[in-house]
Amino acid sequence: MDITLKIKNTITKAFSSLYDVQLPEGSISLQPTRKEFEGTYTFVVFPYLKHTKKNPEESGEELGNFLKNQLEEVSNFNVVKGFLNISLSDGFWLGQVEELNNNTDAFQFPSTGRKVMVEYSSPNTNKPLHLGHLRNNFLGYSLSEILKANGHDVVKANLVNDRGIHICKSMVAYQEFGEGETPLSSGIKGDHLVGNYYVMFDKAYKKEVKQLVDKGMDEELAKKEAPLMQKAQKMLLQWELGDPEVVGLWKTMNQWVYEGFDSTYKRMGVDFDQMYYESDTYLLGKNMVEEGLNKGVFFKKENGSVWADLSDEGLDEKLVLRADGTSVYITQDMGTADLKFQDHQIDNSVYVVGNEQDYHFDVLFKILKKLQRPYAGGLYHLSYGMVDLPSGKMKSREGTVVDADDLIAEMVDTAKKHTQELGKIEGFTESEAEALYETLALGALKYFLLKVDPKKRMLFNPEESIEFQGNTGPFIQYTHARIRAIIRKARQIELDYQHPSIFKNIKQLEGVERNLIVLLMDYPQKLKTAGDEYSPSVIAQYLFDLAKEYNRFYAELSIFSEANDLTRAFRVALSALVSQTIKAGMRLLGIDVPEKM
Repeated sequence: MDITLKIKNTITKAFSSLYDVQLPEGSISLQPTRKEFEGTYTFVVFPYLKHTKKNPEESGEELGNFLKNQLEEVSNFNVVKGFLNISLSDGFWLGQVEELNNNTDAFQFPSTGRKVMVEYSSPNTNKPLHLGHLRNNFLGYSLSEILKANGHDVVKANLVNDRGIHICKSMVAYQEFGEGETPLSSGIKGDHLVGNYYVMFDKAYKKEVKQLVDKGMDEELAKKEAPLMQKAQKMLLQWELGDPEVVGLWKTMNQWVYEGFDSTYKRMGVDFDQMYYESDTYLLGKNMVEEGLNKGVFFKKENGSVWADLSDEGLDEKLVLRADGTSVYITQDMGTADLKFQDHQIDNSVYVVGNEQDYHFDVLFKILKKLQRPYAGGLYHLSYGMVDLPSGKMKSREGTVVDADDLIAEMVDTAKKHTQELGKIEGFTESEAEALYETLALGALKYFLLKVDPKKRMLFNPEESIEFQGNTGPFIQYTHARIRAIIRKARQIELDYQHPSIFKNIKQLEGVERNLIVLLMDYPQKLKTAGDEYSPSVIAQYLFDLAKEYNRFYAELSIFSEANDLTRAFRVALSALVSQTIKAGMRLLGIDVPEKM
């Protein structure tokens, strides 16, 4: 039985035995003891004084003595005002860490039988991936791995926005200014090349609008009448009608972009099980509109447009089909939700999309519930805040976006500079050093973007993220490399740190050893919390706390200069468990850990 459950049950028994009070099942809660006090778990006595009819200190003493007498795992307790701090025996902790050491499935929960789809990335094919996409991709990938570790069957999906007016803008600009340029002829990565034409369109379009306004035209009208915009609108219509020339150009330019995306995804270390394309799904959902009209979920206005009235849900009316019979985004998303369920029979569907779409998903989920879709109760929007750089917000069409490729390259350069300055590549071959810079750069980038609660807007500071001290990826990676060096030395001197009797024969723990074990035993709960809350930041913070505690252990206790053979072997064994846990946790964040530095 889980020790916390044992303690809670025994506290419930204490109230029955000492005060003749039957507490409701599950009403007792424990919290971690604050660092400045001795203990592992704390029971707050104040809310129960009405039952004990005694002051906080007396109540705490009586409950503490009851626990100590009833549970062999409880070695001691102390009462600070109304807080009962409970200490567990070294024997208990050694038993726990021995179990962890013998458990090969410690980092993977058994199958739940639930299937979860996580949709992330969702790029547009008119520009390369940028800093905002990095947070999206890292969140989606990490959440997928966390849900897998929680025992769920996970499908990683990517819905590519490969059609629409924004795609036509790049195509028109290419027709106007491209002169047959290709990624091969220009030496420019395909997604970057197409992105350049999107920026060109915007610049030329703004110039046309200004010329029309200067001639006296109203600005809003000028934006519609500008020749380039007229061409883009015409091209969109031609695409929808299947014009061979337009469709041919669309396929060619999209293929350039996909090759560029694939290269970036590979370097980022993210992947997908299912690709959906808006060009295949944009007509979906219209049959659901008809169904909704028949069920009274939607209503038709005089002009023929169809709406959902969500006023009973605290929202307003939402358009689901235009008067001319064309769909809107919400219609497509309704149809795509149905398609996902048909394809995979999913129990849960998580949409990793920025918080500017909060309202959209609120509407979508409420409509699907009204339509009584079987999957509607399992929909979740993982809404995340935007990422800013110290230089400010980014805009794609103006060409001021920080491209993902450029940022990763910059991070690798920064990692190289920092690592060389600190002399952490002694004895490395050139290829080993280059691999280390890449590992540290991506570790820094991913960790910095994942350690923040997804809902919060954040400022990404490349220089800060690569530091080897503080709450950073490289700090945790360096801690892992330090432990691996200890393991190598232990093997070199033939220290038997893997002997099964090590944990049985240790009689007493030092405070920092105990703290480390307590943290190690907390991993399963952190994994569960991260899965339940859809929050990789829970794992990131846990790994930082573990690395920090290990470094305190390393600073305060000697390992190889320890005189006692058993203690020396135990400390190496404990170190090995920390390195395994760091490696498993970092893998959930999509981060590699180096064997040496």
